[in-house]
Amino acid sequence: MTSLILVVDDFKTARELYVRTFKAGGYDVEEAHNGPEALEKSSQREPDMVLIDIIMPGMDGWETVRRLKEQQAPRDIPIVIITGAPQPDGARRAREAGCTYIVKPVLPEALLRMTGEMLGHEIARS
Repeated sequence: MTSLILVVDDFKTARELYVRTFKAGGYDVEEAHNGPEALEKSSQREPDMVLIDIIMPGMDGWETVRRLKEQQAPRDIPIVIITGAPQPDGARRAREAGCTYIVKPVLPEALLRMTGEMLGHEIARS
């Protein structure tokens, strides 16, 4: 069975880039454009990993992560927080939330390598 990755970003171009990257890596991908949609999609199909932007209108990435963690308990899925606007305390907050923190831009190959490591998979090649 292919791992499902939920990509959450309000910026359509970024979302499309991540979706293409993960699909090229052999992953199944679901996408959401905001926090509430991410929570809904996550409850419908449990993802194996979530990639989420921090800065989104309405419910930001931090609040979405908090709610995802509550919703997914006790299943502890990897969550990667990705941002183009690094926050001084972002890495610390991510660690405290049990997440990985990365700063955009990230090369597709690096994203696939990290994903494979987190999910315990060999890196799929297209």
